Amino acid sequence: MTNLREAIDTYHSLLADETARASQFQLTQQQQRRGLFFGARPLCTVLRPRFLTGEQYRFLQRAIRAVMPAFRKVYEAALADAAFRAQFKLADWEEKLIQVEPGFRAPSPSSRMDSFFVSDKDSVQFTEYNAEIPAAPGYNEALTEIFYGLPVMREFEKRYEVTKLAARHHVLHALLDSYQQWGGRERPRIAILDWREVPTYSEFVLFKDYFDAQGYDCIIADPRECEYRGGKLMAGDFHITLIYKRVLITELIERGGLEHPVVRAVADGAACMVNPFRCKILHRKTSLAVLSDERNGHLFTPDERQAIATYVPWTRIVAECHTTLDGQPVDLLNHLQTHKDDFVLKPSDEYGGKGIVLGWEAGQTEWEQALRAALDQPTIAQRRVSIPSEEFPALVNGQLNIYSTMLDTNPYIWYGDYMSGCLTRISTAALLNVTAGGGSTVPTMVIEKR
Repeated sequence: MTNLREAIDTYHSLLADETARASQFQLTQQQQRRGLFFGARPLCTVLRPRFLTGEQYRFLQRAIRAVMPAFRKVYEAALADAAFRAQFKLADWEEKLIQVEPGFRAPSPSSRMDSFFVSDKDSVQFTEYNAEIPAAPGYNEALTEIFYGLPVMREFEKRYEVTKLAARHHVLHALLDSYQQWGGRERPRIAILDWREVPTYSEFVLFKDYFDAQGYDCIIADPRECEYRGGKLMAGDFHITLIYKRVLITELIERGGLEHPVVRAVADGAACMVNPFRCKILHRKTSLAVLSDERNGHLFTPDERQAIATYVPWTRIVAECHTTLDGQPVDLLNHLQTHKDDFVLKPSDEYGGKGIVLGWEAGQTEWEQALRAALDQPTIAQRRVSIPSEEFPALVNGQLNIYSTMLDTNPYIWYGDYMSGCLTRISTAALLNVTAGGGSTVPTMVIEKR
């Protein structure tokens, strides 16, 4: 069995002065060459990947397998019953869009579970389900290729087998499977759809290059360039039949409305879109409250209830109500107000850390103001979880520094079923989110001692 601590110490010991400088030079040069920047910031600022042992990776896979059937059950119940669906707090326009039949089975063929994995305790908590469209599988793979070429990795691989966690092919498979179920018979013409000014644009280029290399016609399209004419979705003279949707549905509707050409084309069955509009049911953070709420326990098998209790932190929609916590009845608002250090507030449909309030970092006045605001927009209160940390090396002003940083563990999930691949973000701030303005992305690799 591979010892993770021993492996990390071994890697750090190989970063002698010249090796560290040469590795940093190559990391910087390669990120510049490949455009691996989030806006103006390099994606990775440290000299070590995130390592998982084979045992740890398989543990995460089992945890995902255990909890995903519960997500599928609440999704199906929501589609079948408007009264049950009300728990998700969908907006009126979302209610209209989920009536659009996607043409394929999976609610989210490509998704990601954001979580915190305390590896030395074999404990993982799933805190958010990114069911709309997960970023960074292309970035993660490109960073992995860079790290394989670093001088320090050349020495480390003499002692450890290092396996990459590729994900771009999973994205392509999810797109093609969905397209074929939708009824696509001709070779798809793919549009990677998002605003041209988003900071993740460089990842779209990575995917376009990959799709091109696999023999698929592909463009990067801005929704403002799209037209729906003659029964075809067009971007200039490019006929789009398959949309790799990276644009957020909320932003698409806010800017273009329900009559946007993309919305009309998908609703008419003129183009297949992955992920579909219905992904919003599970993507809303309220989905974790639906799973966690004891009122919905009858939907699940004993194994599924155990998986929810084990892997999903206690979560509720903020409201003036009574509920149960640890088997005891509580007045929700009063309990949240008097136990702020134990909870975090999250708007149901924001991203990039926007609007999140960490109770243990907020003053009492700020916390109470946030609670009052939460009554006016769908917001979840979630029990605080343990945030793990690891040491990572970085070259600062020519000197090697090894410092402790917090990290998350975000498995990629395919067809709402199984895990393959993983995003890791590190930060010295408790809000681990690159979009929020801090932190770094590091590639995740599985290691085994030779």
